[in-house]
Amino acid sequence: MDTWSFLMQGFAVAMTPENLMIALIGCFIGTIVGLLPGLGPINGVAILMPLAFALHLPAESALILLATVYIGCEYGGRISSILLNVPGDAGAIMTALDGYPMAQQGKAGVALSISAVSSFIGSTIAILGIILFAPILANWSLAFGPAEYFALMVFAIACLGSMMSHNPLKSFLAALIGLGMATVGVDANTGVYRFTFDSVHLSDGIQFVVVVIGLFSVSEILLMLESTSSGQKVVRASGRMMFNMKEAAQATGATLRSSFIGFFVGVLPGAGATIASAIAYMSEKKISGSDQFGKGDIRGVAAPEAANNASACGSFIPMLTLGIPGSGTTAVMVGALTLYNITPGPAMFTEQPDIVWGLIAALLIGNVMLLIMNIPMINIFARMLTIPLWFLVPAIAAISAVGVYAVHSTTFDLLLMVGLGIFGYILRKMDFPMSPLILGFVLGEMLEQNLRRALSISNGSLPILWESLICKVLLVLAVAVLIVPPLWKRWRRKRLKLAEAE
Repeated sequence: MDTWSFLMQGFAVAMTPENLMIALIGCFIGTIVGLLPGLGPINGVAILMPLAFALHLPAESALILLATVYIGCEYGGRISSILLNVPGDAGAIMTALDGYPMAQQGKAGVALSISAVSSFIGSTIAILGIILFAPILANWSLAFGPAEYFALMVFAIACLGSMMSHNPLKSFLAALIGLGMATVGVDANTGVYRFTFDSVHLSDGIQFVVVVIGLFSVSEILLMLESTSSGQKVVRASGRMMFNMKEAAQATGATLRSSFIGFFVGVLPGAGATIASAIAYMSEKKISGSDQFGKGDIRGVAAPEAANNASACGSFIPMLTLGIPGSGTTAVMVGALTLYNITPGPAMFTEQPDIVWGLIAALLIGNVMLLIMNIPMINIFARMLTIPLWFLVPAIAAISAVGVYAVHSTTFDLLLMVGLGIFGYILRKMDFPMSPLILGFVLGEMLEQNLRRALSISNGSLPILWESLICKVLLVLAVAVLIVPPLWKRWRRKRLKLAEAE
């Protein structure tokens, strides 16, 4: 009963007129950001985070804004995937495989409507999972000490290296770059300046907002400038705008299965919507045995959409219960909480229930808002895809600069943003993923602090790092995550070769 009473308390926070308006604005902005190719939820949340702080929004209102932008981006990313074959973000890549062929067949309205409903179902199942499991995990996680948290960070970084992309080595190297960037500044324990290059501006370390906007927004601007075209023609939605009962029945099983897959993948630190949508799509393809996948199968739209939205909501569980970001976007939200001097973790459930349960209630409300908003506004959103790059690029640059300058009002942050943007551009051209880097940056400080606390408690004795059962399990899982996938791939290749030889 405590859970439901806390949830009612959360609805009381989320349903104030101010927070309802903030949720509506967040849903709309998130859909637009997700719709614009290449931006994605990390950019949307990163740009709005300093603005929310500069507007002096209360912590719960700021978190509601960022969370609704996040889930709005997951909804919006499907629009450009289906209409243009250009995914709005990485999580929508799988949607384009069947969504765009459906649009070419004159079923754009059907694809957009089934994706909206699948997204709604996926998010709802994941939010119910948060309500049921997050308090249990929060109570269990109170048993975590510094050594257990250190082992958890190691496991999260291992997940990044093995699951974030097709090239685990580059993902792991990107995470290490992020860890290295987290060491810049004054050592909290010894007072020694580290990697500051005698610059007073770096004495407090590299600011989180500067890192996020530089690596994502500025590098995205540079990638956009490579394009010489001003846009593509939108595939016109013709015929029905809504799916029929037969199509709904065909997609129901795929939607439900993919929602659970997405939720459990989202709970894993560092996995994210991209992995969830890929696993769900491939699973449905194998279950169905159909050769229509990739040619306009409605299940190929429903499965990844349910999975990526369920994963987005599921990633809030490790953030709220353990203080570990479950995705690149929740890593940005952890940074937002630190601006308000709030440490995410199990203590939030008892010390600041208004913020936690207000956020969970706002996710449910925002999910309903997005469903109501998206279906009738499909044509309006589609027209926005024709915005030429000569207007879009300077608009993103201006918003990014304002967001960075609002934090400390120093031109050094602007120059550092540009420098990191160029660095991020080079990394992206070399196919280094950015999400592991930002997650490594967020985890770096916590990793170092918990390692030092554990060693201080044990007077420098290393066995404390693997003495407890929780530490042993997490470290074994970290090793397994690094070793098992390559061995599995090698075994599958040998099996395929033997099958071809026969």
